[in-house]
Amino acid sequence: MKPEQKFRAGAVEATIWKNSSTKPGLSGEYYSVSFGKNYKDKLGAWKSTNSLNLTELPKLIAVLGKAYEWCVMKRGESK
Repeated sequence: MKPEQKFRAGAVEATIWKNSSTKPGLSGEYYSVSFGKNYKDKLGAWKSTNSLNLTELPKLIAVLGKAYEWCVMKRGESK
């Protein structure tokens, strides 16, 4: 499944996924957002985690803000 959009600040990333549901309250299409960061381990292999340190929190706030804005704008287009 391909993400709808990604926002990145350094190694921190927010990814937007398009979903569909028939559950009451969530019928139709909606978006969900996942976040994390990529890093290289001691052997140089790429890894990912959703555990962030204190200095990465402002980056997370920035990418989540962009993700929120994108989702709201997309929701407005569908009305």
